[in-house]
Amino acid sequence: MKPTRLILIPALNSQPAPFMVVAPDGYVLDRGMLTPDAVERPAPMRTVAVVPGADVTVRWLDLPAGGAAQVRAAAAWRLRDDLAATSERLAVVVGPVPAPGQPRLTAVVSRSLLEAWTDYLEGLGVRADALVPDMLTLTEPEDDDAVQAVTFGDNLALRGRRFAATVQPDLADLVVGDRRVVAVEDAQAVEQALVAAARAPTVNLLDGAGREPGGGSIGWRRAAGLAAAVLISPLLLTAAAAVRDDMTARKLEAQTLEAITAAAPELAREADPTAALRRRAATAPPPGGVTAAAAALFTAVEAVEGAELDMLVAGPDDGVKVTVSHPAYSDMDDIGRRMSEAGLAVTETATLDEGGRVVSDISIGARP
Repeated sequence: MKPTRLILIPALNSQPAPFMVVAPDGYVLDRGMLTPDAVERPAPMRTVAVVPGADVTVRWLDLPAGGAAQVRAAAAWRLRDDLAATSERLAVVVGPVPAPGQPRLTAVVSRSLLEAWTDYLEGLGVRADALVPDMLTLTEPEDDDAVQAVTFGDNLALRGRRFAATVQPDLADLVVGDRRVVAVEDAQAVEQALVAAARAPTVNLLDGAGREPGGGSIGWRRAAGLAAAVLISPLLLTAAAAVRDDMTARKLEAQTLEAITAAAPELAREADPTAALRRRAATAPPPGGVTAAAAALFTAVEAVEGAELDMLVAGPDDGVKVTVSHPAYSDMDDIGRRMSEAGLAVTETATLDEGGRVVSDISIGARP
């Protein structure tokens, strides 16, 4: 392994930045100051930058398992009432997967601040591999009643059990409440915490800086759709799996009417049992369950420029129902084609113009 450079980004971009170079074993090889626009550029190496934590919101949330984009969307949706900015202007990152039943560390920061910090580092002649807020360089105390406090510049970084914030010193008592503030004044202890953060950052704010697959940032409506998909009840998945198993018998429709009647006796009273069975297949949960259908749908919608997922509803009786808004009527042909390639069929149940956009209600089922 190679050394890592740790940089403390100051509150003002005109100020120099303290740094240290840490060996793989944690030994500090070098210390110094980096000055913006200095003539001599630092040597290239893995770089972790500690950013002012006062500009970062940290929470511990009960989040379900899922893909990275889905979990970040679920976190953004959970925090929507606590954040003043729109989701397109925010970067949301989550920490390591916790033990079952435990909340997950979530950090939110303005995208414009991420750009400002990145620009500042470029002015120093370095490129960061990770950005971590200062309060998350502190270790979580074992005592539930204790909150560690370390001074960074003019602010105080606080770290407790499932709690982290950076505030002005006169606000510390108000923020920590009844917990006991333990000031960490030992410079060596602070340095050891920074070294540990350099070697293994708790979170990397840059993970939330990129655009989501398919282009475009996560909007609140899309965040709601992603969150809905990742929050699907296990009970619902069980019911969907049961209906999916039943669909195996229904596919005998292509062989004989007797087989259709045997698989679904209630269809024998229909004027056209075959057509009735096809309609049922179009609205029943698709092969692979709701999660597979949602994943294929997100991929198809994101591939169409300007299309957005407004609503996703899944149930054991009605299958997967979706509302999609898009710029042109022909967009549904593109979405349907992509879903068909994934082995799924899209049936439009309603289409209307709304505010200069097309809103389509669709159901997702198995491709005939």
